[in-house]
Amino acid sequence: MEMKKRLTLELRNKKPAEVKELVLDNCRSDDGKIVGLSSDFENLEFLSMININLLSVSNLPKLNKLRKLELSDNRISGGLEVLAERTPNLTHLNLSGNKIKDINTLEPLKKLPNLHSLDLFNCEVTMLINYRESVFALLPQLTYLDGFDVDDQEAPDSDPEADGDGLDDEYEENGDEGEEDDDDEEDELDEEVIDDEEEDDDDLDAEEEEDGVDDEEEEDDEDGEDEEEDEGDEGAFCSCTGVSSGNLICMLTSRKHLLLEVQFT
Repeated sequence: MEMKKRLTLELRNKKPAEVKELVLDNCRSDDGKIVGLSSDFENLEFLSMININLLSVSNLPKLNKLRKLELSDNRISGGLEVLAERTPNLTHLNLSGNKIKDINTLEPLKKLPNLHSLDLFNCEVTMLINYRESVFALLPQLTYLDGFDVDDQEAPDSDPEADGDGLDDEYEENGDEGEEDDDDEEDELDEEVIDDEEEDDDDLDAEEEEDGVDDEEEEDDEDGEDEEEDEGDEGAFCSCTGVSSGNLICMLTSRKHLLLEVQFT
């Protein structure tokens, strides 16, 4: 996509003066120069033009509020005095992957008093002997070169949102909230289980009581039946004699003894 079209899309119906951040990465520049960008972007603080085949920054407009400029993976080999003239408040400059070969090419950056971070990864200049010492000597305002200070201490993350730290914090907060929700759910589940167990115990006790009552009733019924049978036996009558069974047995026994006495006599 051409740089002008990309710029129009990035504006999203905003006025240039309303834009603070502008990303034009991977678009196509005309003849290796910046096209469409003007000084109307007076409040622009962050500008990224990575891999757009830039050969020069000569067409960069004056952007007094610009603080961070990303120009990596282009073909810039010099002409950095434009940056000192048109971006006087620049603090971060990334020239990684360009065609910078000599330390002297960086000399115009001395006029950027607020510049404290410079990246030159994958530039030929980094292969020079005493490269780091030479750059820090040339640009005393620098704090970090290629992400490390003069004592080889790594630079802290300057842009948490860009590095993803903001997302991590949000994930942790959501994670904490999620854990609290999980704990609440577990507590509610435990209470439900306890309630269910108590209900089961109550049901079991009620069933046992009912069983006990049923057993007692069954025993009472059995005892009653046995007593009725006994009474029935005692109250039975012989149909042939009209005498009760108990009296009949006594009469038979008496007759048996009588017969035995008659035989012995």
